[in-house]
Amino acid sequence: MLATVVDGIGHGSSAAAAAELAIAELAHINGGSLVSAVQRCHERLQRTRGVVLSLALFDVMESTMAWLSVGNVEGRLWRLNARRVHEALLLRGGVVGDHVPHLLPAIVPVDYGDLLVLATDGINSGFAEDVKLTPSTRQIAETIVDRHWQRADDALVMVARYAYNPQHLR
Repeated sequence: MLATVVDGIGHGSSAAAAAELAIAELAHINGGSLVSAVQRCHERLQRTRGVVLSLALFDVMESTMAWLSVGNVEGRLWRLNARRVHEALLLRGGVVGDHVPHLLPAIVPVDYGDLLVLATDGINSGFAEDVKLTPSTRQIAETIVDRHWQRADDALVMVARYAYNPQHLR
């Protein structure tokens, strides 16, 4: 499963068009490489304003998540079994469609119940200290937006809970 947040550069229809192009390109990733997916987006977005994005690709066979970022879409992963411990996605400067830095996805193990949050720059980065793990993903996203949206910019928060449990196969 691919989880991604894309934020078009600037505002208005040109920013939305760039984001839509990136999303359409990412729809074809089908378990492939995150780096090649970003490179394909970069080529497709050359004549647009470009986008910033963060991607997380879950591999249930390996119980891992590969993730990477271009720009300032923040990513955090909370471990269900390690209360209040979370990992942060390494943010790399750049704009897909203009300048993409050297990309190297980080690969981390994931377990049933782990929580992923991706948030655009319209959300204050202090949101991570406020996250409660027990509410629904929708409630978590709504709380982050309600408490941390910087009203001067648009904002998007995506919350996903890793729900694959290999114990159910035995």
